[in-house]
Amino acid sequence: MAKIIAITNQKGGVGKTTTSVNLSACVAAQGKRVLVVDADPQGNTSSGLGVRVKETTPTIYEVMAGEAELKNALAKTQVPTLFVLPADIRLAGAEIELAGMDARERVLGEALDAARDDFDYIFIDCPPSLGLITLNALCAADGVLIPIQCEYYALEGVSALMGTIQKVQKINRRLSIQGVVLTMLDARTNLGLQVAQEVRKVFKGKVYNTVVPRNVRLGEAPSHGLPIHLYDPRSLGAQSYQALAKEFLAR
Repeated sequence: MAKIIAITNQKGGVGKTTTSVNLSACVAAQGKRVLVVDADPQGNTSSGLGVRVKETTPTIYEVMAGEAELKNALAKTQVPTLFVLPADIRLAGAEIELAGMDARERVLGEALDAARDDFDYIFIDCPPSLGLITLNALCAADGVLIPIQCEYYALEGVSALMGTIQKVQKINRRLSIQGVVLTMLDARTNLGLQVAQEVRKVFKGKVYNTVVPRNVRLGEAPSHGLPIHLYDPRSLGAQSYQALAKEFLAR
């Protein structure tokens, strides 16, 4: 049965989608069956894995609206055991539609329950907000993975996220902090190292040892629709996410 991990941080630009794409791909490359759910209306996880969403493509929106079955909405990727539930701007309207539904926080979880036996891991790339879509992801998840960039204001907003997680834990008792990933480290600066030290103090044993550096190749890979380990396996970014995947699986 799949373990469901919500990758979330309501602060934008922290490497959340980069982590969703590359961690899921590297875990799949280790022989695991993986589904990554694109729950962000920007659809960057979908395009980053080479999935081109058209008007006729069934997406997470149709699945949550009950207009399509999950199994019919899954898209293949360049990694044989990695599948995507894609998203596009249609998902932006779901927040309004969910507001009037019964058990609105459990819609995504009920849809994903049908796929739990088909995968080892399900990763959900959440939008950069704490709205109903993120609430659905947290209610569906077993664990939360939080990317935090090694920059000034890194911990800004994290207290709001932790407050939301604590509230959701009253509804979803399975939910726990899976881990914290430090991203965008510029090892040439003292600031990045100081921020990393501060985050480790706050989250104690929850921070992964693997730190993802700033890497040009990580920025280039999405435009080719490939995860970093396929785009440039020798790059520092690829080595980091492969190491993170091994550490994630070891936990």
